Amino acid sequence: MRVILRLPERKEVEVRGGRPLREVLEELGLNPETVVAVRGEELLTSDERVGEEETIEVLSAISGG
Repeated sequence: MRVILRLPERKEVEVRGGRPLREVLEELGLNPETVVAVRGEELLTSDERVGEEETIEVLSAISGG
Protein backbone atom coordinates (compact mmCIF):
# COMPACT_ATOMS: atom_id res chain seq x y z
CA MET A 1 0.00 0.00 0.00
CA ARG A 2 1.08 3.57 -0.51
CA VAL A 3 1.34 5.98 2.41
CA ILE A 4 1.71 9.70 1.81
CA LEU A 5 3.27 11.37 4.83
CA ARG A 6 2.77 15.11 5.40
CA LEU A 7 4.67 15.65 8.64
CA PRO A 8 5.14 18.52 7.48
CA GLU A 9 7.35 17.51 4.51
CA ARG A 10 5.66 15.37 1.87
CA LYS A 11 7.08 11.87 1.48
CA GLU A 12 5.64 8.71 -0.11
CA VAL A 13 6.46 5.22 1.13
CA GLU A 14 5.28 1.71 0.28
CA VAL A 15 4.39 -0.68 3.10
CA ARG A 16 2.49 -3.95 3.45
CA GLY A 17 -1.28 -3.50 3.82
CA GLY A 18 -4.00 -5.94 4.90
CA ARG A 19 -3.63 -5.05 8.57
CA PRO A 20 -4.82 -2.48 11.13
CA LEU A 21 -3.74 1.12 10.58
CA ARG A 22 -2.07 1.12 14.02
CA GLU A 23 0.43 -1.52 12.84
CA VAL A 24 1.25 0.48 9.70
CA LEU A 25 1.85 3.63 11.74
CA GLU A 26 4.01 1.81 14.28
CA GLU A 27 6.12 0.30 11.46
CA LEU A 28 6.72 3.85 10.21
CA GLY A 29 7.77 4.94 13.70
CA LEU A 30 4.67 7.10 14.19
CA ASN A 31 2.64 7.36 17.37
CA PRO A 32 -1.02 6.77 16.37
CA GLU A 33 -2.08 9.33 18.98
CA THR A 34 -0.17 12.18 17.28
CA VAL A 35 -1.29 11.76 13.65
CA VAL A 36 -4.49 11.70 11.60
CA ALA A 37 -4.92 9.20 8.76
CA VAL A 38 -7.24 9.79 5.80
CA ARG A 39 -8.36 7.49 2.95
CA GLY A 40 -9.92 9.65 0.24
CA GLU A 41 -12.14 11.89 2.36
CA GLU A 42 -12.66 9.32 5.13
CA LEU A 43 -10.98 9.78 8.51
CA LEU A 44 -9.56 6.45 9.71
CA THR A 45 -9.37 5.05 13.23
CA SER A 46 -6.24 3.22 14.35
CA ASP A 47 -8.04 -0.16 14.54
CA GLU A 48 -9.42 0.08 10.98
CA ARG A 49 -7.91 -2.33 8.45
CA VAL A 50 -6.14 -0.84 5.45
CA GLY A 51 -5.89 -2.83 2.23
CA GLU A 52 -2.90 -3.72 0.09
CA GLU A 53 -4.00 -1.63 -2.90
CA GLU A 54 -5.01 1.49 -0.94
CA THR A 55 -3.45 4.90 -0.59
CA ILE A 56 -3.71 6.76 2.70
CA GLU A 57 -2.45 10.16 3.81
CA VAL A 58 -0.97 10.69 7.26
CA LEU A 59 -0.99 14.22 8.68
CA SER A 60 0.38 15.62 11.89
CA ALA A 61 -2.39 16.28 14.42
CA ILE A 62 -2.06 19.88 15.58
CA SER A 63 -3.53 21.26 18.77
CA GLY A 64 -3.34 24.79 19.96
CA GLY A 65 -3.84 26.61 23.15
